[in-house]
Amino acid sequence: MIRGKFNFFWLRNCTKLKVIDLSKNTDLVVQVKLHGWVPKFQLKKLILSWCNLDKSVVTEADFLPTQHHLQLLDLSNNNLPGSMPSWLFTNEAALLYLDLSNNSLVGSLDLIWQHQNNLQLVNISLNHIEGQLPANISWIFPNLTILDVSRNAIFGTIPPSLCNIGGIQLIDLSNNKFTGEVPSCLFTDSYALTILKLSNNSLGGKIFGGASNLSQLWAIFLDNNKFEGTLPGNLSGNVLIMDLHDNEMSGELDTSLWNLPSLEALSLASNGLTGDIRPGICKLTSLMLLDLSANYFSGHIPNCSAMLPLRFLSVSGNSLSGIPSSFFRSSYIIALDLCQNQFTGNLEWAQSLSQISVLLLSRNKFEGQISSNLCHLQHLSIIDISHNILSGSIPPCIGGIPFKYPDASVFGWPKASTYLFEWLVDGIYFSYQSYYDLQGFTFTTKGNRYTYGRNFFMSMSGIDLSANMLSGEIPQEIGNLNLIKSLNLSNNFITGPIPTTFANMSEIESLDLSVNRLNGSIPWELTRLSTIAVFSVAYNNLSGCLPDSGQFGSFDRDCYRGNDNLRSCTSSSGPVAPDGTVGRTDDSDPILYVVTAASFVLAFWATVTFVFCHSFGQRVLLKL
Repeated sequence: MIRGKFNFFWLRNCTKLKVIDLSKNTDLVVQVKLHGWVPKFQLKKLILSWCNLDKSVVTEADFLPTQHHLQLLDLSNNNLPGSMPSWLFTNEAALLYLDLSNNSLVGSLDLIWQHQNNLQLVNISLNHIEGQLPANISWIFPNLTILDVSRNAIFGTIPPSLCNIGGIQLIDLSNNKFTGEVPSCLFTDSYALTILKLSNNSLGGKIFGGASNLSQLWAIFLDNNKFEGTLPGNLSGNVLIMDLHDNEMSGELDTSLWNLPSLEALSLASNGLTGDIRPGICKLTSLMLLDLSANYFSGHIPNCSAMLPLRFLSVSGNSLSGIPSSFFRSSYIIALDLCQNQFTGNLEWAQSLSQISVLLLSRNKFEGQISSNLCHLQHLSIIDISHNILSGSIPPCIGGIPFKYPDASVFGWPKASTYLFEWLVDGIYFSYQSYYDLQGFTFTTKGNRYTYGRNFFMSMSGIDLSANMLSGEIPQEIGNLNLIKSLNLSNNFITGPIPTTFANMSEIESLDLSVNRLNGSIPWELTRLSTIAVFSVAYNNLSGCLPDSGQFGSFDRDCYRGNDNLRSCTSSSGPVAPDGTVGRTDDSDPILYVVTAASFVLAFWATVTFVFCHSFGQRVLLKL
């Protein structure tokens, strides 16, 4: 890592300089202003990615236009302002590789489209570029290999002439404003195209443009668009990744004739698909990631004779029923989401998920007791079995599950294949990477539902057993979960005291024990919890003093609501009323004070009058 300042003027005597690479030096200030000086060198490669680069390099270009032999230019990740530099696309340019991604460039594409016979990679993603792709784009960039214009404001339709760029391997038009239908030739005629990313636009029409043979494509991203209709029943090809979530597809999912032996990741989440999940899906023997959530699937999950290598499965938000089958009884699976269905039976089947880290089973009809066999799952970081009809007590052995953060080298967030494109230019490799990222999973903590994905998977842990019929006391061993961040046992029939061992949960951020039958006092030891942000013991039978030190001094009275015998012991306050307020035990009613004072005054003057004015009173006074 280089720090300080670097001025190109210092290179004025370097006549044979061909390569400048100062990339990934974020603390290095790079100044390129020449102030009338014309350099004697002609660069082939200029790589200034992730630098503290002079912002005028594009807007006041007095250096770059002098480099007529430049083949590779990388100014990415510098937050550069200004308009798209049209002078880069002159007929004199020799550029092979252009990366201006992740800057703040504005303007329209209309001014830069000039014939560029040499360009192989154009990456202008993550800017504020507008305009349309030209209809004759294959004439402008006849030798293009990578086109990435994602995360801009480009609109209009996708030109069919993209199919005529014979060597194009990756097209990324995602996160723009494209409309209309996708030319079917992109799925059938682009013989070199391996990755097509059209996510987050307003594209519509039939999925895959009506095509069924996807032989040349490895990865297809059509998610978050308006594609409609049913999926073809005779898909074939060498596809590894197919992401179609959040569209408007309908009909039944018939995979019986699919010939996609290489498919590793399939997402059909958030569509309008109906019917059963048929046994034909068992033919996808390379499938590692499957997301069918938020559809209208019903019936049972099929039993597969061969175990699929699934690492992630989500079927949440459907109407599936029955006892979960061996479809996902896999030693490979890391994350399993069956939430919001109608599954029944006990949880004995879960003990076979030896590598499971995220287990989400909430809002089903699971019953019976929480078996101690669940404690054999030593890689758990998230478990949510809330909103079922589980009964019995909490097994003490749960306190023996480490709930530690997964080992990134072994239990990283499940992913399919990543793709690395590399070029060799005069002995230097340059790469472009594309990968598939799952939507993540949702887990309720701190009173809200959060979605956790790749970035949070390694730092989140929690247990949610709320809204069941659990009873008995909370085992002291639960306090051994010193790495857990969220624990929710609310809305059950749990009795007994709050374990003092909870004070050992040094990383706890959210603890909800509300709506149970807990008794006794709130252990003062809990005030040692410095990370806790949300706490609730509302609607129990707790008594004694309210904790008021540490984090507990900032909690609202609502978290103690409905405990008639809880009181603040640092003032004259009394028990916590049902509305969350703290009652008073002294006679501080102002009306009572007025009545008492008036009675005293009347009694005093009546006595005086009797003594001095009445004859009997005078005789009594004389005797005294």
